[in-house]
Formats: sequence, structure tokens, C-alpha cells
Amino acid sequence: MDFTGKHVILTGAGKGIGRATALMLAKRGAKVTALSRSSTDLAELEKETGCTSIVVDLADPDATRQAALMALPADYLINCAGTTELESFLDVQVKNFDLLYAVNTRAPMIVAQEYARDMITRKQPGAIVNVSSVASFLGIPDHTAYCASKGGLDAMTRVMANELGRHGIRVNSVNPIVTNTPMAVKAWSDPAKSGPMLARIPLGRFADPDDMAEVILFLLSDEARMVNGLSMPVDGGFMIN
Repeated sequence: MDFTGKHVILTGAGKGIGRATALMLAKRGAKVTALSRSSTDLAELEKETGCTSIVVDLADPDATRQAALMALPADYLINCAGTTELESFLDVQVKNFDLLYAVNTRAPMIVAQEYARDMITRKQPGAIVNVSSVASFLGIPDHTAYCASKGGLDAMTRVMANELGRHGIRVNSVNPIVTNTPMAVKAWSDPAKSGPMLARIPLGRFADPDDMAEVILFLLSDEARMVNGLSMPVDGGFMIN
């Protein structure tokens, strides 16, 4: 999967799966425009990859749209930014529910709208990968808002694939199992919680960010040119149990 000469917009590039994907893209020849809330993370990524960076709070819809417009034109888009809050269903706060929807679902929509409008205007084919979660398929305790936001992202991916596919723009989502990122540590550091989850994975481990980056790049690439509208679990077999 060679991305030489290709420009990729990547949200959530500062940490975890997004950072691993940015590094992998750079190694394979891509020019990356990295979006993140953390200027420190982006400065470090710039030093390592030579990427262009845009600091943006994706919970702010106007700032998100402006950042997307600044990043254009691009060949591909990866919506990887995400956040979570751990609350039982009865304790979910509206402000947290709204925050997770804003970052995990609304921001990908806004960035993809601007990317797709530009591609359609220029009559160029393209590809979008939305980074979702196996949480979109499951009812994980204490993850009400997160599960809802990722379920919404998968549903939106299917609509995007249907509408944008007619313009030559493929749209798919990747649905990781627990991946060894800072956000996962926040949610799964308790062995009493992570143990049963790990026991259901036939391959016997949680994922690493590079595991996800490889699949993201595959779905972005021409090797996946007939893959459209897929929500792809990357879970070591978790979903078969």
C-alpha cells in the first residue's frame, strides 16, 4: 500500500490509533494534515513525520468546519478522533452525552461534508475511513454515550457510502476491540473489568495501534476499491463468541 504523492487528512492524530496511522502513512509516502486538540502532540508529530498540523477542538462545530476547509484539498480522509466518559446509564450526564456525540459523530460528519464537497466539485474519486468501535455492536456497561455515538457513526457511514459512492467516494468504518491507547487505559485499567473482555478474544490479547493502522490504510487504498459501506470489526475474533 503505497501512498506516495497522496494527501491524507487525519483527525485525532495526536495519540493512539491516530498517531500510529500518521506515522505509518508518512513511512509509505503520504503527506498528512493532522488535526488534534493538543498542540504539544502535534508539534512532536510534525518533528517525526514532517506533517502539517491544525490545532482544533472538534467539539466546536464551527472550528471543526474551518479546520476541514483549511486542510483541503486532499485525496483521502480518516476520521479517527474520539473521546469517552465512563458513566452508568442512570448516571449519564447530558453534557457528557452531548460531548461524545459532538466529537465521535458530529465532527466526522462535518469534516467529511467538506472533504466530499471538494472531491465532487473536482470530480475526483476518494475514500473515507471512520474509526468506530466494537462498542457500536455491544451494550458495554458504563459506556452508554460512547456506544450510542459509535453506533451513530456506523449508521452514518452506511448512508455516506450509499450517497457518496455514487460520486466515486468509498466510505467504510473500522471497529476496533480494546486497543492499547491512553483512552483505553482510562476505560479498561481495572483487571476485574478487562479480564472478562480479554478472555473472549480467541487471539488472547488486546490490539496495538499498529494493528488498526494497517487495516485503516487497507480500506483507504485502491486494494479495497470494491469495499464500500463496511463496518469492519478488528477484534481478534471477539465478535464470534
